[in-house]
Amino acid sequence: MPVSFSSRIKIPEAVLISRLQEESVILNLDSERYFGLDDVGTKFLNTLTNSDSIEAAYQLLLDEYDVERDVLRTDLTVLVDHLLAQGLVEIAE
Repeated sequence: MPVSFSSRIKIPEAVLISRLQEESVILNLDSERYFGLDDVGTKFLNTLTNSDSIEAAYQLLLDEYDVERDVLRTDLTVLVDHLLAQGLVEIAE
């Protein structure tokens, strides 16, 4: 089931993010799963976790990047779904 854009994303306590210049490595200490993000992915994650909702992050990113609306919506959905499946982010309550 797709995540609602009205949801808010947060980083679980067992997840560490290490930043090296503009890139990030995300590690779940419980599962030992990790994921690397390039500079754009890092910007997406930062915007997602600092926004009130995925929709709010989407609107901010639309203003910042020269991208078609549907492409950005798909990219955000794929990123969030993947990070959720790996236990690297969670839906905030």
